[in-house]
This record gives sequence, structure tokens and C-alpha cells, in this order.
Amino acid sequence: MNNEKLVEENLGLVHACCKRFKNRGIEYEELYSAGCLGLVKAAGRFRPELGVRLSTYAVPVILGEIKRLFRDGGTVRVSRSLKELSLRLNRFAESFSSQNGRAPTVGELAELSGESRERVAEALNAARQPLSLSCDDEDDRPPEPYTEDTTELLCDKLALREVIRSLDIGDRKIIELRYFKRKTQQKTAEALGMTQVQISRREKKILLKMRERLAL
Repeated sequence: MNNEKLVEENLGLVHACCKRFKNRGIEYEELYSAGCLGLVKAAGRFRPELGVRLSTYAVPVILGEIKRLFRDGGTVRVSRSLKELSLRLNRFAESFSSQNGRAPTVGELAELSGESRERVAEALNAARQPLSLSCDDEDDRPPEPYTEDTTELLCDKLALREVIRSLDIGDRKIIELRYFKRKTQQKTAEALGMTQVQISRREKKILLKMRERLAL
């Protein structure tokens, strides 16, 4: 899978990370831009053969860019070389579009410019105006303090969410009833038309599978 596809399929990770830092003095658009930059960097360096999922590898990188934004006091800083590359890429893109009747992909721009895909994506992202994004789960709770424990907890939550999502529908339903709706094994068995013994055995296997995947 190419980097563009990896980035597209994992933009949800950026939103999940950014939402944790809302209402802390930096606009969501800036958080999102920084998070996207982190995702692009992670996708460019990601190696599937290492046996970890992109999300596991990307979350710390995304959070690192967001933390840097807080350290710098907001506004993603763009280097002069990146600005110059962005202008050069725009010229390549205009020429390509006039000749081919469509916009070039990141890979095609990398080939035309002689730059890496990661560098091209970084330049394009830096040059892009902040998107007008809306957050769908605003609440009135005061923001929690930002700490290293917050970062670790967020990584754990995202990893757990992904593992649960990877389960088949039946296994996911058992976990939902047992651990989110706090049903007893007997109540879970009744809801799913199974026996308590079947639920007990199945639950042990599911938890073992989840532990193995979280340990990757």
C-alpha cells in the first residue's frame, strides 16, 4: 500500500488525537494541520515488516507534532526550504494539469521534482490553508490538564479501539455487552442465545486474542 493510501485511511487517527486537546488555547484547525504532518511523517517511515500496525506507530508521531505546536505557542512553522519546494511543486502541478487534464498525485509530483513522497506531502500539507472543520462532540466540561500520562492513555485507548474494531461481529458483541454495558456472563448469554459456559470460554479466547494483538 502506498503512502497516500495509508494517509487517507488513517486520517481518523489525526481527528482522534486532536479532539483530546480541544479548548486548550490552540484552534482545532492548527491541531489538525500539525497532526496531519505527523501522520505523513509516520506513513513515510512506516515499515510493515516490523510487525506493528501503522496506528500503533503513527499515534506517538502525531502527538509529537501536536506537542511541538504547544511548545511553540501555536502556528505550525514552515521552513523556507519547504515554502520554496511548495512553490516549485505548484509549477509542476500546473504544467502537469495542463498537459494531462487532471491534477497530479503525490507520487507523480515526487517523480517530477526528484523529491521523496514524504517531503512532497509535507510541503503540500504545509502550503494548504487550514480546513474549516467542525467537531461533533463538543461538551461543557473544563479541559483536562495536558500531561505525559494523557498521551500514554490516549495511545492505549486508540490501540484498544482498533483491536476491538478488528474482532468479528459476534466477538465484538460479547465484549460490548460484558465490558461496556457491564452485563454478567449469564445476561450476555441470554442476550446472544448462548449458554453461560459458552460465553465464559469464548470470552477467555477473545481476551487472549486481544492481548496478543495489543502486544504487537
